[in-house]
Amino acid sequence: MTALHPVIAVTGSSGAGTTSVTRTFQHIFRREEITPALVEGDSFHRFDRVGMRDAMAEAEAEGRHHFSHFGPEANLLAELQTLFREYGETGAGQVRRYLHDDEEAAPYGQEPGTFTPWEDVPAGTDLLFYEGLHGAAVSGEVDVAQHADLLVGVVPIINLEWIQKATRDREKRGYSQEAVMDTVLRRMPDYVHHICPQFSRTYVNFQRVPTVDTSNPFIARFIPSADESFVVIRFRDPRGIDFPYLLSMLHDSFMSRPNIIVVPGGKMELAMQLIFTPLILRLMERRQQAALAQVG
Repeated sequence: MTALHPVIAVTGSSGAGTTSVTRTFQHIFRREEITPALVEGDSFHRFDRVGMRDAMAEAEAEGRHHFSHFGPEANLLAELQTLFREYGETGAGQVRRYLHDDEEAAPYGQEPGTFTPWEDVPAGTDLLFYEGLHGAAVSGEVDVAQHADLLVGVVPIINLEWIQKATRDREKRGYSQEAVMDTVLRRMPDYVHHICPQFSRTYVNFQRVPTVDTSNPFIARFIPSADESFVVIRFRDPRGIDFPYLLSMLHDSFMSRPNIIVVPGGKMELAMQLIFTPLILRLMERRQQAALAQVG
């Protein structure tokens, strides 16, 4: 972690909505003319799609029924820590891409579900931006979280998370309802032990809470809309956060605790813009000062 090469990480589980948060960050990067090195968490999975199926079958045969991408065994956490540390120190590192579907795989002439070769982080980037499962992971001797300058958690209440995941997996991936439930159950121990603890290490968490009945997420036909939700925004350290300004800009919002503001779901993107823009600009100011000091 250095002022010259900031690292931002957005962490959340499958179906949490991290992709939407990433779009907000990208809008800020474009507006402020910031060039990020983008890193997808899936690219640090240990196995490609076929390899993961084989690894799961092997784990099942050995009586390990909870092997999943949520746990450290299925991921290259040491390599992710190395990337964060090296980028923070030098602005360099090794990255690759995971090709999810035919559209992503076509330009590379590869099969979906495979990785591109490792390559250097592009030169001339202003910061590294990670979005995935393990941006604030700590496991054994590996501590990814310590190398990030800004950690953001995206964690809807769990029933909503399951609704979002089930809807995506059914509509976009063709999974059956039974397959979705099997995945949720298999991942649960790793979710408890390796995903949830990350949200105690983040600087700010965004938790969407629906105001409609989600008591049985596995029969839900629709994902609750933003207007049917509130977003609970928790800051680990509220010092430096201008809550009166946020309350004035985010109508119908309120404070539930000294470090928590609750905003209407439809205001979530605006809230992110208001919160993240000054934080990112602060990182860029530190970067500029560090660069000047290095020259001097």
